[in-house]
Amino acid sequence: MATEIRVPTLGESVSEATVGTWFKKVGDAIKADEPLLELETDKVTIEVPAPSAGVLTEIVAQAGETVGLGALLGQIAAGAGAAAAAPAAAAEKKAEPAAAAPVAQPAAAAPAASSMPPAPSAGKLLAENNLSADQVDGSGKRGQVLKGDVLAAVAKGISAPAASEPVKVQARAPSTTEDVVREERVKMTRLRQTIARRLKDAQNTAAMLTTYNEVDMSAVMSLRNRYKDIFEKKHGVKLGFMGFFTKAVTHALKEIPAVNAEIDGTDVIYKNFCHIGVAVGTDKGLVVPVVRDADQMSIAEIEKDIGRLGKLARDGQLSMADMQGGTFTISNGGVYGSLMSSPILNAPQSGILGMHKIQDRPVVVGGQIVIRPMMYLALSYDHRMVDGKEAVTFLVRVKDSLEDPERLVLDL
Repeated sequence: MATEIRVPTLGESVSEATVGTWFKKVGDAIKADEPLLELETDKVTIEVPAPSAGVLTEIVAQAGETVGLGALLGQIAAGAGAAAAAPAAAAEKKAEPAAAAPVAQPAAAAPAASSMPPAPSAGKLLAENNLSADQVDGSGKRGQVLKGDVLAAVAKGISAPAASEPVKVQARAPSTTEDVVREERVKMTRLRQTIARRLKDAQNTAAMLTTYNEVDMSAVMSLRNRYKDIFEKKHGVKLGFMGFFTKAVTHALKEIPAVNAEIDGTDVIYKNFCHIGVAVGTDKGLVVPVVRDADQMSIAEIEKDIGRLGKLARDGQLSMADMQGGTFTISNGGVYGSLMSSPILNAPQSGILGMHKIQDRPVVVGGQIVIRPMMYLALSYDHRMVDGKEAVTFLVRVKDSLEDPERLVLDL
C-alpha cells in the first residue's frame, strides 16, 4: 500500500512553497519521520519528514517547482520488496502530476465568490494599497483572503505595467559574448524574493526617516569585562552586547509607546508588550526571529533566547512561530564592520534600531579630548506614526541607558 507525501501546513498566510533539495531518490529505503526534502517558503525553510517507513517509489514535485498546500510531493510504498516495484509504479503514475495540478487550481480559483472577510493582516494590506477583497483571489479556508494573497496581487499590480518595458529594455545592459560564458544566472530563492519585496514595500508605504546619535560604550564594555566569566559560568551563555541593547530598547519603548505601535488602515495599534526582532544574517538571507516579551526578561534570559534563535536561524530550523509578532527590530551591522547605515523598517513595525561598529574615537569629556570606544546608533522610523521629537527622545533614552547601565538594573 502506498503512502502519499504531501505539502504540510506552512504557517499563517503562507499558501505555497518551492521544492528545494530531495535528500532521497526513487528506490531508497525510508524510515518513518526521516527528513525527505526541503521546502522553501517566503519566510523559512522547512524539512518534510517521511509519514511512514518503506521505499520511495515516486517523486512527483521536482526541485525548483512551486507547490501549494496539500500538493502531492511523492509516494512511499510499504515493505522491502517495494524497491523492485518502483520503476513500474513510476511509469504507471507518470501522468499523475498533470492530474494533480488541477486539484490545487480549483482551491485557488474557487474563493472568488467567498463571503468570508479577509484575515486581519490581509485587511490592513488591502487598505494600505487601496484594494478591495473582490480584487484578490483568496487561498484560505472558504476562499478567505490571506496576507500572502494580497502581497501577490500587489506584486502583480506593481510589476505588470512595467513588465513589458524591461523585456525590451533590460534592467542591465547585455553582456558581451566574452563575458556571457563567464556569468552564472541563478534563480532567486523564495526567501530572497520576499526580502526584496518586503523592503521595497516598506519604502513605498512608510514615510521613513532616520535619526542618528552616538553612544560611549565604555561603561557597558567595562561591566561586561568584569562579569563575563562569572556570567557565562552561571548562565551557560556568553555575555554580549545584544542583551544590553535589547533591555535598553524595551525601557525606551515603555516611555515612547508610539515607536512600539503600528498603523492599521486609519487606526493605530499600541502594543503593550515588547516582542523584539533580532536580525540574523544566514547563508540564505536575512531573517528576523523574535524575542518575545523581552521587557519581562533579564539580560541573561535575553542572551539565552538570542543564542537559541541565532543557532536555529543558522541551521535553517526556525519555525513560523519564531518569526512572527515582532513589535520592534534591532539590526547589528557592527558585527560585519559597518560604521554607519540607515536600516529599512521591518513592516508593519514603526521603528528599527541599527547598531554599528565600536571604534575608538577622540571625544570631548569635561573639556578634555579623550579616546573612547564609540558606536553610532541609527533609528529609522515611520514618520506617519512617530514624530521627530519622539524619535529623538527614544534614541537619547537608549543612549542614556547604555552609558549608565546601572539604570537598566534599577529600571530607571
